[in-house]
Amino acid sequence: MQTTDIGNKEEGKVWHRKPTPSNTGIMVTVIRSAAAYQSKTVRFLHVTFDTTGDSFLAGDHHGNIYVLDITRNRFRLVQKTGQACTALAFNLRRTTEFLVALADYSIKCFDKDTKQLVSWMRGHEGAVSSVSVHGSGRYAISTSADTAQLWDLDTFQRKRKLNVRQSVGIQRVFFLPLGNTILSCFNDDSIFAWESDTLFCKYQLPVPDEGPRIHYKAFAVTRDGKILAAGGRSNLLHLWCLDTRQLLRVVQMPPKVRTVRQLEFLPDSFDGGASQTLGVLSQDGVMRFINIQTCKLLFNIGSHDDAITSATISPNGRHIVTIMDNGSLNIYSVQCLTQDYNKPPPSLVKVVSEGECSALTMKVKSEGVQRPAKNPGRRVKTKFLRPPAVPMTEDKENELPDGLNKKRLVTLLKAFGEYPAKYRMFVWRSLLRLPENHAAFSSLTDKGLHSAYLSIQERYPIKSHKLQRGLQRVLSALAHWAAIFGETDYLPLMAFPFVKLFQNNPLLCFEVVATTIVNWCQHWFEYFPNPPLNVLSMAENVLAHHDKELLQHLIDCGVTSQLYVWPLLETLFSEVLTRDEWLKLFDNVFSNHPAFLLVSVVSYVTCCRAPLLLCSHKEDFEYFFHHRNNLDVSSVIKETYRLMESTPADIHPRNMLDDFQPLTRGQYPVFNKYPTYIVEYQSQERERIRQQEVDYLRERQAVQELRAKAVQRQAEDEAWYTQQEILQQAEEKRRDILQQEESKLAEQRTRLTAMKRELKVKELQLMDAARRRFLKQQQDQRLTELHRLDEQIQRKMNTRDQETAAAVQDIQVRQMELEAQRRLFEQQLAKEQVRVTQEVRAEVDTRRHRSEVEETTFQHLLNNDTDVSLGTNKVSVHLLNKSTFTVSTGLYSRRKYQQNSHLPRHYSVCPLILLSVHPYSRVLWCLVFSVSLDRGRGELDCRERELMQNIRELRQKLAALLLYQLSHFISALLTSSRRTLV
Repeated sequence: MQTTDIGNKEEGKVWHRKPTPSNTGIMVTVIRSAAAYQSKTVRFLHVTFDTTGDSFLAGDHHGNIYVLDITRNRFRLVQKTGQACTALAFNLRRTTEFLVALADYSIKCFDKDTKQLVSWMRGHEGAVSSVSVHGSGRYAISTSADTAQLWDLDTFQRKRKLNVRQSVGIQRVFFLPLGNTILSCFNDDSIFAWESDTLFCKYQLPVPDEGPRIHYKAFAVTRDGKILAAGGRSNLLHLWCLDTRQLLRVVQMPPKVRTVRQLEFLPDSFDGGASQTLGVLSQDGVMRFINIQTCKLLFNIGSHDDAITSATISPNGRHIVTIMDNGSLNIYSVQCLTQDYNKPPPSLVKVVSEGECSALTMKVKSEGVQRPAKNPGRRVKTKFLRPPAVPMTEDKENELPDGLNKKRLVTLLKAFGEYPAKYRMFVWRSLLRLPENHAAFSSLTDKGLHSAYLSIQERYPIKSHKLQRGLQRVLSALAHWAAIFGETDYLPLMAFPFVKLFQNNPLLCFEVVATTIVNWCQHWFEYFPNPPLNVLSMAENVLAHHDKELLQHLIDCGVTSQLYVWPLLETLFSEVLTRDEWLKLFDNVFSNHPAFLLVSVVSYVTCCRAPLLLCSHKEDFEYFFHHRNNLDVSSVIKETYRLMESTPADIHPRNMLDDFQPLTRGQYPVFNKYPTYIVEYQSQERERIRQQEVDYLRERQAVQELRAKAVQRQAEDEAWYTQQEILQQAEEKRRDILQQEESKLAEQRTRLTAMKRELKVKELQLMDAARRRFLKQQQDQRLTELHRLDEQIQRKMNTRDQETAAAVQDIQVRQMELEAQRRLFEQQLAKEQVRVTQEVRAEVDTRRHRSEVEETTFQHLLNNDTDVSLGTNKVSVHLLNKSTFTVSTGLYSRRKYQQNSHLPRHYSVCPLILLSVHPYSRVLWCLVFSVSLDRGRGELDCRERELMQNIRELRQKLAALLLYQLSHFISALLTSSRRTLV
């Protein structure tokens, strides 16, 4: 097993020596190491194949997109997006373009050759999980968790958008193969099918009621679009039949499988698109391949140590590319993986020499190869047939695709007479070397139905509508490939057997028919529109050489080669052989030279020699070569081989026909081996005739419309006249009836007038009684309202009196409180006055006594010392000044005391004067004290007067407010009374 590190290379080889797959089937492992750290690798995230299956895209975590071509052994860096990709698509209509879904929720389209950005599509609000492309490559569906969007890849515009509730969520939305159906799968296990053009809901698959819920996470569809496999959080797989819309079967995986991560069908080119092998990737990283019919495990890839994250299978079923848990890519060879169970069992043959190969016979059932039962008592000796030694150049020419050898196949065919039915399609594909040009075939089918085959069901009615559409599609593709096939009348007869055989794979059907036309229908169209006379002459010459008597009999009966050779060729024996006989014949036709088909016609005629010699009428010959006959096809094939070997070279068709040439890969070859002017003329004539038919039909339609209008107008006129007569008669009858009714009406009017008069009188009486009753009721109502108003007024007055009395009581209580406070203040003032008076009196007495002592001393001093009179005068003046200062100091101290005390101003008391004062100062102090008491009483009287004034004002305001409310209430009552009276 090789390992390739692409590193920072932009291109190079995938492997450096021819890969030899290991026992695990791995051809090569591809890794990408980081630039700075060789030990670290960049993980690959997504892989997708192109339509051919020969190359694939791989996107890594850094946003690099690589294209790896397995057939050419090359890889190339095609784009650097700068961010990780979330999905890839490489099967667009233009094969060089691819889609990349990026981490910023956008989708970009690039060209791998020019590396240019083609378009940029936005619209998703979440990461895009998958991108599904229609089989034609024209449309794509991108899916995220909350929405799916349908894109037109020609204009890169969004066509439709599917939104779902956030609680449901989308699992996956994708196109079904071979159709225009979109399948949408949601988180609640519901699956819907939609028409891609109109988005009309075609059907819904029923949710299984029985068994546990699987929670679908993975889905896969076969190439024919008939079987849907679904798996999820369980080891159960549901297989749905989309034709019947029923659950086909439930497959239980081994107990090791707990969750299914991915499902992929392994395609086979010759299974008709009905793939039988399903790959199941589980949570343990192992992908197990099972047969959905037998439910047997065939093989598996990956292991617990080397787990697989995701896997992609090529459309041709040759390779599997897996992304491993470590971020590397593993490329597997499907042929190596399937060689054990695809190996045919050993045949029970005799040991014969090479010359005795023709005598070797063996009985093999077409349904399958039976393996011999093991017998412990007898050992079975087996040997494989080996072809004779041939030169290397010849062996190289006989090498076929898929490891087959034409020489060995022919030897096996001669030994058993036919190929096994199980492997017939596989062998035919290898023998014809079909290129499987999907893109070229899509371009042919995109042109639509050819005008020559629009009404083919009228000429060739087929019971099966599916088969009818398949035939119409293949014939239209052939007509678009070469214009002559739109003018060839016998082409449907020749293509029908292949269409019926390949009805589930139109591509293979088209390429098989095209290969047959190019190789086994050589020179058929040189004399178009006449039968190929040169080819018919070849067959006639061979018949003349080997059976002259039969040829002479045909000539004598007027039967030409156009009657006994051409019917077999233009239908490719499908009218004269059964299905199994036809398949057996064409096993030999496709395994030999193109001349084998022409010689087979001669062999068929010679093998029917006896009944043909008995026919004498031309109608009998026509019937014989257009219907089945009792003939062993094995004898016809054996006779054909004899004629191929015994026919002389000068008349042998092998020398006149070219060797086998397969169709070219990529594009189909140009087919112009026919007279173009005749085809063009016939095409023009057919177009002219078609246009004339269209004009004739249009004119006939117009004439029919005019005729119908004329008949309708005539019928309308007759109906109008008839209606007029009926109306006239009805008018006369109605006039008589009207006169009678008028007389009756006059009488009724008279009676009605009298009745009206009586009713008027009764009405007036009733109105007068009702008026009197109403007036009485109004009067009673007014009296009731007046009583109610009186009661309300009385209640209001009582309420006012109560409120007034309460207010007066409150005022009286307040007045009493004020009076008590006043008396309390007076008592306090009296007590304070008495206390101060006593203190002043004691102080005055003390000072008087001191003054007397001082005066006595002073007089004594005056008497003793007469010389100091001047000093005495100074002392007197000093004392007078001192008493004045003492009084001033006392007044200042009283003011400071009043400022610092918490009592009111009229509570302040003069502080004691501790200093000695003059008698004049005592008198002054008494005057000041009496003034302060009078001032306190005055302030108290002033406040009492202000309080009484406030009480009087409050009473006046309360009385005014009550009067205003009462007057307003009375006026409102009077107003309502007036309205009631009115």
